[in-house]
Amino acid sequence: MRDAMNSLAGDSDKINPLVPVDLVIDHSVQVDVARSENAVNANMELEFQRNKERFAFLKWGSNAFHNMLVVPPGSGIVHQVNLEYLGRVVFNTKGLLYPDSVVGTDSHTTMIDGLGVAGWGVGGIEAEAAMLGQPMSMVLPGVVGFKLLGKLRDGVTATDLVLTVTQMLRKHGVVGKFVEFYGEGMSELSLADRATIANMSPEYGATMGFFPVDHVTLQYLKLTGRSDETVSMIESYLRANKMFVDYSEPQGERVYSSYLELNLEDVEPCVSGPKRPHDRVSLKEMKSDWRSCLDNKIGFKGFAIPKESQSKVVEFEFHGTRAQLRHGDVVIAAITSCTNTSNPSVMLGAALVAKKACELGLEVKPWIKTSLAPGSGVVTKYLQKSGLQSYLNQLGFNIVGYGCTTCIGNSGDLDESVASAIAENDIVAAAVLSGNRNFEGRVHPLTRANYLASPPLVVAYALAGTVDIDFETEPIGVGKDGKNIFFRDIWPSNEEVAEVVQSSVLPDMFKATYEAITKGNSMWNQLNVPSGKLYSWDPKSTYIHQPPYFKDMSMSPPGPYGVKDAYCLLNFGDSITTDHISPAGSIHKDSPAARYLMERGVDRRDFNSYGSRRGNDEVMARGTFANIRIVNMLLNGEVGPKTVHIPTGEKLSVFDAAMRYKSEGQGTIILAGAEYGSGSSRDWAAKGPKLLGVKAVIAKSFERIHRSNLVGMGIIPLCFKCGEDAETLGLTGHERYSIGLPSSISDLRPGQDVKVETDSGKSFACTLRFDTEVELVYFDHGGILQYVIRNLVDAKH
Repeated sequence: MRDAMNSLAGDSDKINPLVPVDLVIDHSVQVDVARSENAVNANMELEFQRNKERFAFLKWGSNAFHNMLVVPPGSGIVHQVNLEYLGRVVFNTKGLLYPDSVVGTDSHTTMIDGLGVAGWGVGGIEAEAAMLGQPMSMVLPGVVGFKLLGKLRDGVTATDLVLTVTQMLRKHGVVGKFVEFYGEGMSELSLADRATIANMSPEYGATMGFFPVDHVTLQYLKLTGRSDETVSMIESYLRANKMFVDYSEPQGERVYSSYLELNLEDVEPCVSGPKRPHDRVSLKEMKSDWRSCLDNKIGFKGFAIPKESQSKVVEFEFHGTRAQLRHGDVVIAAITSCTNTSNPSVMLGAALVAKKACELGLEVKPWIKTSLAPGSGVVTKYLQKSGLQSYLNQLGFNIVGYGCTTCIGNSGDLDESVASAIAENDIVAAAVLSGNRNFEGRVHPLTRANYLASPPLVVAYALAGTVDIDFETEPIGVGKDGKNIFFRDIWPSNEEVAEVVQSSVLPDMFKATYEAITKGNSMWNQLNVPSGKLYSWDPKSTYIHQPPYFKDMSMSPPGPYGVKDAYCLLNFGDSITTDHISPAGSIHKDSPAARYLMERGVDRRDFNSYGSRRGNDEVMARGTFANIRIVNMLLNGEVGPKTVHIPTGEKLSVFDAAMRYKSEGQGTIILAGAEYGSGSSRDWAAKGPKLLGVKAVIAKSFERIHRSNLVGMGIIPLCFKCGEDAETLGLTGHERYSIGLPSSISDLRPGQDVKVETDSGKSFACTLRFDTEVELVYFDHGGILQYVIRNLVDAKH
């Protein structure tokens, strides 16, 4: 089998992508250097020092494969590059026209839906199979019609709108469904506003949030440098195929699976948090909501801080200056993330807030880590053109890099004095970011409260220095003349923002940025990589390691398998995210992954992040379920990445417990609540459990991409019956579990009932969540990649 696979890998004609593949190296930049004019270059140099092996591997791939465009690191965030440059809307392949479509290995691939391109996120497992020619299968989804009316009020941003839409759609229930936006309110939304809403499809749970092509789309295509000829072709093709929406013509009634409606005039300024993107809080209620969170028991909206400790003040010294910290004080304020940095109205709105604040004499406290990470070089150009970048710099919002930063957990370290003040005094510190995810432990280990907000609000909260504030009645700070300055004094009108956008965002900026985007920078261009078609694995590398998925693989499928007397590795409640399962952020000094790296001579300062080491299965297996905020009910209230080894009762790290089970020849399962696997389309959240020996996950419900990833790795996804879960069934997780499945794939069918039995005498029925016949075939082969490899080898021979 090994010879056959090597032969296959060496034949680049066989493994060429079957359609053009745009590979954007969307490297997430760690914010090591902030509040500095040289931050971009300094952070980029550090990234290349840390990630040279990874970049070299990717550059080798760009030479070894045909039909693939590589956009080097440091160019921006993949989704913004796709929106502004790569997205075709309509393909023209030698005169054959057909609609553009995309799947991407990040869940926010849906951003392109704002341009009228059908696209959504998949796991890397599924994407790899698609690139090797495997068609994608899915159950035909329901389509939710979301009607938009009216116009946003003055002072309300696209971010306020998307957080409102996210809350509405989560409540409605759209997991696995398409959402299509329509109505007279569409004409009031810019393409960038639409892209902001489409981007957060994963947060409201939909497969995609789609905006059909109309005149606004065509205007954006021209703005971003697409030629008049191309735009004319797109319009003609879509009109001829009745796929173009012309709001100047009478609109017929549309038929959808279900309907929602929102008057844009009802949208209020808001944030979301402190732990989930769909927990929206109106700005006027923020102070009271924050106080409630301090009181409430530990949960999505609670920190359980005793009343007598809520007003605690911690004194510390910051570089010779006396400083204080309280619960709710902001220590990270980041303008970041694909959701917002592609939208000129909120980016320039933030710059206008900074200008007004600077002119009034307001400052940001020096211990607050501020940063600005645009999604493309275009943002820098229009901020400079507007003359407003200098005001952002003055407040500490210097550009730190072009890529995902704080939103994915690459906040970098806090100053040691700030970190000590938080950790030693149990302070609930806050981060405010213009991101799309704020799950526990994601943004930074020391910020237990994390709020999503528009870029202008990020600046406002940085100036206030706390989330424990009522912006309507309390001053943000004191101006240079000694007078109190309020939120209303620094907030720009929609008209002010529109004027700056109109004068500063120009087509030439997009053309100039993207003409040079594939050229890379000197550090990328100087990377020397081998030219062979077979990659030479370095056994000493702690970044790139040959994965074990095809080890001992035969040409014959293993067939379906059940589970016999498995132990429960972990017992979870609701909303366990892929960040809980496979964190992308920093590697804790006492973790199994840290132990592995130190044993190989890696110094702690060079640990980097799990996200940066995802090319090494040894690190990532040890990082599975390593989130420091994870709650495993086997631990009776204790928080952290540990579990109980059931046979001995010993408390171990999840990795160590899993390895002990494997060494004993014991399989394991996971019990979970609703929305298991929500969040990022992180394939390691399925690969990791597979390497730990997990055979099945039994949950109340799964998020779409994660269920697909589990299937792709050969892990059995099962759903409790409606109204049932581990608690109602009296399951503690201390039982042993058996799942009986037929030995022949022909006796299995999608969605069938399966009996689960325990050694305690309890048994219950579950729904088998292989949703298509094709997924059953993948299971028969032990996973999608094994299936694809066997087919390719068969075709070659």
